[in-house]
Amino acid sequence: MNLLFTIDHGYVNILSRCLRSIRRFPAQGGYDVYLIHPDLEEVDMEHVREEISPRAPHRAVWEEMRLHPIRVDASAFDFFPENFRYPKTMYYRIFAADFLPQSLERILYLDPDIVVINPLHELYGMDMEGKYYLGCTHTKKMLTEINRIRLDLPEEAHYINTGVLMMNLTELRKGQSKDEVVRFVEKYSRVFTLPDQDIISALYGGKTGILDTIRYNLSDRILALYNADPRNTEKIDVDWLRENGVIIHYCGRNKPWKENYMGILNVFYDEVE
Repeated sequence: MNLLFTIDHGYVNILSRCLRSIRRFPAQGGYDVYLIHPDLEEVDMEHVREEISPRAPHRAVWEEMRLHPIRVDASAFDFFPENFRYPKTMYYRIFAADFLPQSLERILYLDPDIVVINPLHELYGMDMEGKYYLGCTHTKKMLTEINRIRLDLPEEAHYINTGVLMMNLTELRKGQSKDEVVRFVEKYSRVFTLPDQDIISALYGGKTGILDTIRYNLSDRILALYNADPRNTEKIDVDWLRENGVIIHYCGRNKPWKENYMGILNVFYDEVE
């Protein structure tokens, strides 16, 4: 199974926990983990390898994770806006099809602030039906309309949370245009709020299949909104998620490793050895 992360040195520890959570579940042939980065050194790679190594002698060979660092020249993205919360590494996923080996046909991109609580094989094996991506949306109808006006989204486009993206590399190589991305940034960067999500949603939202957010990209905010909605008569709790959930995403500022964390999903973070 091919996995992709775009990180810098500051995310090494967070990445390691994410990988340990994935390692708990078997994948035929193991995992090939591609790390697109601007600044990782061999000492960082050794640290990750040590952190994800099996910690008990009974661990089986299917847990093997092969790391493939891919260094990019950060100056190539000088044109793209950034701030403290949204570094330029977030743009690397947009051009992943170019950076990754041409032999790869699909890959699962994950933000590092994720914990996997059940096997990924169902998601990884989904029929992409010619789409560029499979992803989730975290926005309701009203906010989607605001984003449509702000970014001139096509009518059929969804606003995508880019923390979990099943990528169809074959189709991206056929149809993606760097010039189109650059033109979009030139035109709309002044109104960006979540830059990489704005770009992917505006240019590729109509070419993205929508996944079940509760199963594949669940945050505490999304869970609280779901359970507060009176139309959802069956409320979702930790037990339901243990049975049905796959990916917990601690997106935004609400992180379980911070003192001001609020929510119930930290139980899954704490369980990762």
